[in-house]
Amino acid sequence: MKTMIGVMGSVAGFDPQASELSYHLGQAIARHDCAIVTGACPGLPYDAVRGAKDAGGLTVGVSPGLNFAEHTVKYNSPWEGFDVLIYTGSGLMGREITGVRSCDVVVLVGGRSGTLGEFSIAYDEGKLIGVLQGTGGISDHVSTLVEVIHKDTGAQIVYDADPDQLISSLVELNAVRREAANGHTFIAPVSQACEQAACTADSIEQAIKQMEHEIQRIQSNIAEQRQRLEFFREVATMGPAERG
Repeated sequence: MKTMIGVMGSVAGFDPQASELSYHLGQAIARHDCAIVTGACPGLPYDAVRGAKDAGGLTVGVSPGLNFAEHTVKYNSPWEGFDVLIYTGSGLMGREITGVRSCDVVVLVGGRSGTLGEFSIAYDEGKLIGVLQGTGGISDHVSTLVEVIHKDTGAQIVYDADPDQLISSLVELNAVRREAANGHTFIAPVSQACEQAACTADSIEQAIKQMEHEIQRIQSNIAEQRQRLEFFREVATMGPAERG
């Protein structure tokens, strides 16, 4: 199954450097055999779509419109370069939830108020989030936003100015999260961090935090399963009249 990587960012108001970085981001997504998901909008996300398509990747757009006519006429949004368009009929803001939840990973490029909303959804729902630094807008202020939010949701954020390195790191982390979701205990991050040539205290600390998040998730799951077990025990001891 392909990893779905969402690219959320500026539709307008960005510089040519951000556009070029977004294009290379799309190429990196395709090279790692991932699918790219965007809001089927113009701007930096569409630059990433073009990059992914040129590199032979799978491209998916989540449209605000009800159909092709609304997508192209009412919302004046592009369609060329997309392999799949999903029509939500939810409008520009409403489609953000569908877009974010359709992704394993969300990457921010530039961005203004709309991207801030997408980041908020992804962060609150504990997504794996990448930030392409140097693209301006919201992306260059995410670290400050996280400090202000001061809320542990289980979200993980990776920052990098190199599109290929960013995607490489995100793909590796997503594989770890998938293993954990499948019920496998994952102890390798710290040892991997120590084996790397560029091993630093920060990289080890990040690996430890990643493990702590997984432990919290597993503990929460255990508690939930215990509650279900107690419920089934109670039901099993009830008589037919009590069950009715």
